[in-house]
Amino acid sequence: MTITAAIVLFAVIWFMVLFVILPLRLVTQAEAGEVVPGTPASAPVDPRLRQKVRLTTIWAVGLWLVIAGVITSGWIGIADIDMFGRMSPRGD
Repeated sequence: MTITAAIVLFAVIWFMVLFVILPLRLVTQAEAGEVVPGTPASAPVDPRLRQKVRLTTIWAVGLWLVIAGVITSGWIGIADIDMFGRMSPRGD
């Protein structure tokens, strides 16, 4: 795995984890009973982005280590996930 591939893999994992973590423990203005005029009632009261970014980074590093380890070790290769036989080693 090249350095560029490792960085791209980490970025993809990081954003996927972020989108999973963002809605967790979200309190909307409607739930809190404090809707600010001009904002939707579904807007968060306190999004706690710093805490969520920190948690996202921790989870993303762990997942990246596992996935990068599997890729670099060769446990799973292209031939293992090729269901249609298009990546045969013979080239036909």
